[in-house]
Amino acid sequence: MTFAPAPIPSRTQYILEAVKRAILTGGLRPGQPLVEAELAARFGVSKTPVREALKTLAGTGLVVMSQYKGVTVRTVDATMAREVYDVRLLLEPEALRRTVVGGAPLGDAARALSRADAAADTAERSLANRDFHRALALPCGNPLLVRMLDEIRDQSALVASVAWAAEPTWHREAAEHRDILRLARDGDADGAARALRDHIARFVERAFPGGAVV
Repeated sequence: MTFAPAPIPSRTQYILEAVKRAILTGGLRPGQPLVEAELAARFGVSKTPVREALKTLAGTGLVVMSQYKGVTVRTVDATMAREVYDVRLLLEPEALRRTVVGGAPLGDAARALSRADAAADTAERSLANRDFHRALALPCGNPLLVRMLDEIRDQSALVASVAWAAEPTWHREAAEHRDILRLARDGDADGAARALRDHIARFVERAFPGGAVV
């Protein structure tokens, strides 16, 4: 039996992933300018794949494009964090409830938890946590709901990375993740949804106190 070789990432995809990791590990700080020529020289490519990568990152909310300031890493403050987490509070618990009611297997969520536990840095941990939450919502049966949550996944990962840099509380979040997964696997749809909602609300309150997320 022969196997096709793994596809080689495009230059744009390679730069996109490298810049994303630099943002999520703090190598590129919130508010820091991202100059196309400098990034092109850093990666040994033309400005075209850099420009395309930055456009994609702007679409996911990790960078901001301004006519006057150029491209900068997205700044995380309480307002931004609360806006992102407010959307999650409105959508994620219901998505999980539907997943559990539908009896979907949750092996991908369990594997994401293992990746988070073994993560070498905040970028890997944050991305694994993002994958955990996506695995809970993906089988909900509503592709539009999943796409809406996907649109804010990277912003949520950025919020988590910034918060953990100030106070590393990921062990607490990991314990809450295990409780959510246990309830979901036990078939307790309402209990899992409540636990997920409490988990999301508690995190943003710990990281950005002062005013409720509703």
